[in-house]
Amino acid sequence: MERMIAYCGLDCAACPVFRATQSDDDAERARVAEMWGKLFKFDFKPEHINCDGCASEGGRLFGHCARCEVRRCAREKGLENCAHCGDYMCGTLTGLLDMIPNPAARKNLGEIRRSLGKE
Repeated sequence: MERMIAYCGLDCAACPVFRATQSDDDAERARVAEMWGKLFKFDFKPEHINCDGCASEGGRLFGHCARCEVRRCAREKGLENCAHCGDYMCGTLTGLLDMIPNPAARKNLGEIRRSLGKE
């Protein structure tokens, strides 16, 4: 599957919530709900495991993504993702990335910044 970089730098196409949604796999939704419940100490239900990707227009969004300040800001600015922002690595983005237990988001944004000649 091709990469699908979210506003924050996460690869939606690699996200287990996105993958379970796109394959419409209820067993996988249950597995992800249990796994993420332990990881984030929250009672996720399989029906919470639905997302069409951060940048989707009118699609389903996973819980936090629907109210994510990074997503809201980037959409208001009309950005493809935060790597394109003049305020790159603002407090909002840094706060979110500090909570994500996956260094790939920072790496993805850094790669995009380099390809744009901004680093």
